Amino acid sequence: MVDPSPARVLLASNRGPVSFTVEDDGTLTPRRGGGGLVSGLSAIGDEVDSVWVCAALSEGDRAATRQGLTDPSVRMLDIDPGTFARAYNGIANSTLWFVHHLIYNTPTTPVFGASFRREWASYEAYNTAFAQALAESAAPGATVLVQDYHLSLTPRLLRELRPDLRIGHFSHTPWAPPDYYRLLPDDVAADVLTGILGADRAGFLTQRWAGAFADCCEAVLGARVERRGAGGGGGSEITVTHAGRTTRLGVHPLGADGDFLRERSHRSDVDSRLAALREAVGDRRTIVRVDRTELSKNIVRGLHAYRQLLRDRPEWLERVVHIAFAYPSRHDLPEYREYTASVLRTAQEINDEFGTAAWQPVMLHVDDDFARSLAAYRLADVALVNPIRDGMNLVAKEIPVVSDEGCALVLSREAGAFDELGGDALVVNPYDVIATAEALHEALSMDPQERADRCKRLAAAATALPPSAWFLEQYRALS
Repeated sequence: MVDPSPARVLLASNRGPVSFTVEDDGTLTPRRGGGGLVSGLSAIGDEVDSVWVCAALSEGDRAATRQGLTDPSVRMLDIDPGTFARAYNGIANSTLWFVHHLIYNTPTTPVFGASFRREWASYEAYNTAFAQALAESAAPGATVLVQDYHLSLTPRLLRELRPDLRIGHFSHTPWAPPDYYRLLPDDVAADVLTGILGADRAGFLTQRWAGAFADCCEAVLGARVERRGAGGGGGSEITVTHAGRTTRLGVHPLGADGDFLRERSHRSDVDSRLAALREAVGDRRTIVRVDRTELSKNIVRGLHAYRQLLRDRPEWLERVVHIAFAYPSRHDLPEYREYTASVLRTAQEINDEFGTAAWQPVMLHVDDDFARSLAAYRLADVALVNPIRDGMNLVAKEIPVVSDEGCALVLSREAGAFDELGGDALVVNPYDVIATAEALHEALSMDPQERADRCKRLAAAATALPPSAWFLEQYRALS
């Protein structure tokens, strides 16, 4: 049934602005989401009719959808749970994510057999459901902003249904270079690219990822790519022409929400957690990392680098604590469960090797606690952000904003944030444990004034394009 109030602006993403929890008595409790997309859509303002199209992710979401409890500005799609699981876990998180982050163990994976083809059919069905819902909900000539790798096929499918719409797609992940991208079956590799090229404009977090996408379009589709002038992110302006249509590529480096972070990090719950951390750490220096236990975050090598620091630089024994928060991620996938176990095991090995009655070298927590993360941000002398590959990495941007005394940033050159923050960070090859250990030593030894000055510049760069401005920049560029 067609939406009786078509919207002028539509946002499509796997996760929506609200989720519902089923309470013990069977009632449904809504919980508002956070993050850049939520604040971004709100930045459009009430004067523009807008609708957020998302998936029902839980039993509570599905129940709320069937009972019509969602806000009129949110359209939650009740997609078959099996279809969703195959599309989300099988394709989005176990295939496209692995390709774009270059994390396959290629001697044994991937294996694109019959089970993959069933998952791919579900991914197609999932994207079709979004395209149909967007087509039904959009006013004539409306603007549609499709988000991320879960919905790579949606722009083309929506274009076929509603050629009158202005369609944008934004990729929050890195983009793989052609040689690695072509691990995908040829038809799938082409479908993902042509899916995104159904958009009038395709957005990326860095010029590097935009360029890699264009390179894949050339190599896989034989598309015509034009690079000219100085564009967003300091690189070239890129257009991709294929099958008679031209798609413009844009670069929008998502920044941290400085106002929110500064206010939230000084509430009472953060203050109490900060006091507890200070009591546990004592007068020692701190190296802080906050990540999901996601394979690309490189937590295990970070722990190995810290162990190397203690072995190579014994002057830091009993004088530093590594505060490592590794929050659960995708534990329905076996690779992630195994990775979490490896993180726990490595941290324990370091504590067994170096710990004393008065000193625990690694303080590891794997339970999610946002207030505690903010407390660690405030306490950090050094921030360690060493992903194998990241679309952006907002932690690298958040810690300098929140830090009380100024922190030194040890940053992987493979993080998207490197483009903006690399000049004031200590940059490392994420695979080189010895070099990372030396960078940690340099960061710990940095003159306090230099550290504070660098941190101030990092914070300014980190907040240059906060979520609301980031979203509006895309919207205006498309509209």
